[in-house]
Amino acid sequence: MIGLYAGLFCCGIASATADDGASFKTLKLEGNGVRWQAAKGQQRALSYAVVTQDMEFAGARNCGKVTKLDGLLTASGVGAETLRSEIAAAFAMWEAAANIAFHAAESPATADILIGAQLEPEGWAFANVFYDTLSPEPVKPISRALICLNPLKRWKIGFDGDLRTYDLRYTLAHEIGHTIGLDHPSGGGEIMGYRYEEKFRELQPGDISGAVLLYGKRQLDSIAAASDPAHARRPSAARLFAKRWGARAFTARPQ
Repeated sequence: MIGLYAGLFCCGIASATADDGASFKTLKLEGNGVRWQAAKGQQRALSYAVVTQDMEFAGARNCGKVTKLDGLLTASGVGAETLRSEIAAAFAMWEAAANIAFHAAESPATADILIGAQLEPEGWAFANVFYDTLSPEPVKPISRALICLNPLKRWKIGFDGDLRTYDLRYTLAHEIGHTIGLDHPSGGGEIMGYRYEEKFRELQPGDISGAVLLYGKRQLDSIAAASDPAHARRPSAARLFAKRWGARAFTARPQ
């Protein structure tokens, strides 16, 4: 199992005090801290897309086989436009919290973060993070990330007290947190908490502190750096073998 990593990745990341009441943990995958890289002081721009066809990702523990979300939406009575709005709202939470930006990609083939339905359904929702272990950076750069939802589960928009049917925006926001380098904190009370709950529908102090630790405070006047995902370049054979993955998911509630 992949371990958890609490606290600072390195001295170059903004610090968070232990007495600020914030509860968060950052990802540590195979002993490595991970995050999306950006030039010092610049905002990292990431693209995202919804899968439009069957896709397979070698080496991914979860989300290894994904497909479009049409069946999931039909079964749950959610419209495609509503889904797009919920996805955008989930990304906007993190964009407002830290110096990181998100935009829809022109094609899933070029997206940094892909969202789809599981072809081999299990659990509720998972995130998978690919990163480069050969990088000299003390915190390894994420190269691509996946989010996959179980199409056999019923999904909803908003809270109604039924904890056996998950709100799409809350779930997506949680999984997006994993894709940018956050793990489950020790307790609850945060969107990154390991259990689904319907007490809040926005980021909590720990979620925000974790994002700021990784990417710095939101700079309203900063210019977003052009997204240059590592997967779009032609890596050497050595780097292809150096890619690693990590996975996180909600813990399913007992039925």
